[in-house]
Amino acid sequence: MCGFVGYVNQKMVGEETIKKMADRIIHRGPDDEGYFQDDFISMGFRRLSIIDIDHGSQPMANNSGTKILTFNGEIYNYLELREELQAMGYDFKTDVDSEVLIHGYDAWGEKLLDRIRGMYAFVIYDSVTKEIFGARDHFGIKPLYYYKDEHAFLWASEIKGFLDHPSFVKELNEELLPVHLSFEFIPNDETMFKNVFKLNPGHFFLYKNGKLAVKEYYHFEFEPDNSLTMDDVKAELIETVDSSVKSHMIADVEVGSFLSSGIDSSYILNEACEDGNIQSFSLGFSDKNISELEWAQKFAAEIDQKNTAILIDDQDFFDIIPTAMYHMDEPLSNPSAIQLYFLSQETSKHVKVALSGEGADEFFGGYNTYLEAGTFETYNKFTTRTMRKLFSQTAKRMPHFHGRRFLIRGAQDISERYYRVNYVFNESERNDLLKNSKYNKPSSTFVKGLFNEVKDQDPVTQMQHFDIHEWLAYDILHKADRMSMANSLEVRTPLVDKEVAEVAKRMPVNTRVKDGVTKVAWREASESKLPDRIVNREKLGFPSPLATWLKQDKYQAMIRDAFNSDIAEKFFNTAYLNKLLDEQLQGIANMQKIFTVYTFIKWYEVYFIEN
Repeated sequence: MCGFVGYVNQKMVGEETIKKMADRIIHRGPDDEGYFQDDFISMGFRRLSIIDIDHGSQPMANNSGTKILTFNGEIYNYLELREELQAMGYDFKTDVDSEVLIHGYDAWGEKLLDRIRGMYAFVIYDSVTKEIFGARDHFGIKPLYYYKDEHAFLWASEIKGFLDHPSFVKELNEELLPVHLSFEFIPNDETMFKNVFKLNPGHFFLYKNGKLAVKEYYHFEFEPDNSLTMDDVKAELIETVDSSVKSHMIADVEVGSFLSSGIDSSYILNEACEDGNIQSFSLGFSDKNISELEWAQKFAAEIDQKNTAILIDDQDFFDIIPTAMYHMDEPLSNPSAIQLYFLSQETSKHVKVALSGEGADEFFGGYNTYLEAGTFETYNKFTTRTMRKLFSQTAKRMPHFHGRRFLIRGAQDISERYYRVNYVFNESERNDLLKNSKYNKPSSTFVKGLFNEVKDQDPVTQMQHFDIHEWLAYDILHKADRMSMANSLEVRTPLVDKEVAEVAKRMPVNTRVKDGVTKVAWREASESKLPDRIVNREKLGFPSPLATWLKQDKYQAMIRDAFNSDIAEKFFNTAYLNKLLDEQLQGIANMQKIFTVYTFIKWYEVYFIEN
């Protein structure tokens, strides 16, 4: 795992700039560094050595020295591709997967992307044609950003890599603040910095003659094969997931595994230890009602694998927020990100690589919200559209009561009711919250096109489609990469995998969600390997006592100070913020609303006041 930076040269930029940029992301690669510069381009690299530790330095050139590569990630089928390229006459000087990319691009050009299986972001410079080619993996496990204005073109693994370039203009993209306040993330290729874009999952760019072209090479869509039986799906899941776990174990350093109390991480650990012992790492709290430690430790003991328990408290959590926001690049208010920071920090003291269970909920149908599909279907059957609109309008005018949110959402199209806008602030609330509400527009405009892609599919499939393309890419995988790499730890996700996705896309909906049960086929597939108490345990996610902590006097005072700060005054109506805090003490306000505003303030402070 590594990190890289680069830019097209300008006369006013000194040669030392590339090193300053690379040093900004030294946490992604503390083991080694490397640079390439010619009259057109500058490229920098930081390496975390995982495979062929003594070799594989980057930037890496092809045999003729005409193409130069910087690469972050792992290619899991590189040995097969290596054999194919050797048969074509390519000479390999190392055992690293990076060399497969540089020779593969030389042989196949952009079609290389159709052949590789892995997590990756890479940039290749062709010194003959002066072309710059960059690509990102299918689902967005590894990051790649670029900055482009009329003067400069820069790219990096993290946005902070741009800060030391003299042509980088650091400016808040305030137009996107309302969107962030709804989704927790920006649901397209834009970022909270003007002129900074993320290369979306499954995309590549080509920069030539001052012009940038961005194209999609992979787009996941469900294509259910209703001829498949439950037994068919279970067999395919077991075979493909087991193979994926083995592929993700390839390394010349020790590999560990995160372990919660759920199916996904338990299955991965159980499969990974078949070929030998593997350390696992679990995080929890003193409150046993939400802590997963007892469950995780019991399972690790049953399969005779060492487990390291990590306990954090409220002070740990709040103290690390500014650091976490710096490493996040953009504000992200998912509390589990903070917990993941501590889990990664302790894990990195023992191993360089850890397996993790992200992706199962999105691909196999694991979120409890998918059960809403049946509830709304029944509601629609017994009501007319006119009735639903009337109930919704009436509920909006009434104070909070049980079922109010359901009635409001019952009149909405699925593209309006199903996305994280309902998880944080809705459009009306943003009007009250924001000092400048001129950019406040319906958040559904950002996702309508995504839902239209699957408008003929069932509601569960539509929700999963959204989650894979938005929630998984921009929240789940984003925080997994940033919080782990902040601690120089490589996290691998065997369930977010090209081959696993090929199985998932063909699963009939009743093998995903059925009769009030989520992840139906995946649960049944796990029964042969895991205890029933894990397979059928109610989903906890990555729980946090944050709602309880926020009611403590010292954190109420700390957050109230932030809510009345100059930064808060600049963007928000502080009276509304103070009302939120008061209501939270009464058990009315959503904890996530408070945390979303607070993390934005801390992020803005880190990037626009301190840096």
